[in-house]
Formats: sequence, structure tokens, C-alpha cells
Amino acid sequence: CSGPGTGSGSACGNGSAAPPISNTTDRKYLVLADLGFSGLWTFLWFIGFCFLTNQWSWTRAEDVYIGADSARAAITFSFFSIFSWGLLLTFAYKRYKMGVEDFAQSYTDPSPEVSAPYSSYPNISHESYQQPPFTHTADAPEGYQPPPVY
Repeated sequence: CSGPGTGSGSACGNGSAAPPISNTTDRKYLVLADLGFSGLWTFLWFIGFCFLTNQWSWTRAEDVYIGADSARAAITFSFFSIFSWGLLLTFAYKRYKMGVEDFAQSYTDPSPEVSAPYSSYPNISHESYQQPPFTHTADAPEGYQPPPVY
């Protein structure tokens, strides 16, 4: 009885996390997918709760020797999972209703061009920087070089 519950809990937990997306059309589809995903798992946990409760109500006390507490725990977990996923469904619906207008107004895309590097000290020209440390020079010997001994 706990095998399908563990599998469904792991599957829905893996699908519920998503990174922030800056593209508005991709974000719209992800919000709709999140809404559908949360709605599906809320419904499945409700079905699981109803099934487990029905099976437990038909179980005779003399048939249960060990595991009554495990069955009650599975029923309780599925009951509270309905509310947890229902809350996630509510959050997804709020994000859907918020739409992309608020996102488009508050988001500014950083410019990809870099005008000048940051200087360490004020009034220092950028030409005074040293050469990068890991560039290949012609006078460097080729092949294996043992590490320095300290």
C-alpha cells in the first residue's frame, strides 16, 4: 500500500521545482504546466486517499496482525498531501492570473555589452592591467612539467 504512495510522492516532488525564466512566452507555458501539474497531483492524492480509506474501512480487524499503524499513516499522509498540493495549485493559479504583464513591467533585461572593466582604484587607466595569467606564450616549454616542490 505504501509503494505507489512513495513512488507518486517522489515523482510529484521532482516535478514541482522550476528555476525563474526571463522569456515571457516560455514563462507562460511553464506557469500553465505548473497549474496542470499541481492540479493533476491534487486530484491523484484525493483519489489515493479515497481508495486507501475505502480499502481500510473494508478490512476486518482479525485480518490485520501487523501494519495497522502503517496503513493509518499512509491514509493520513495522503489526506494532508491533498491540502499541500491544493495550496501549490492555488499559488500556480495566482501566478497564472498575475500574467506576464507584471513580469514584463518589472523585468529589465541586462545589456549584453560590457563598456569597460571595473577598475580597482579611481582615476586608473584600463591599459595598466597585467596580462591574463594563463595565456600561452611562445617561450613556454611544451610537454609535462612536474609541480613545484615547496
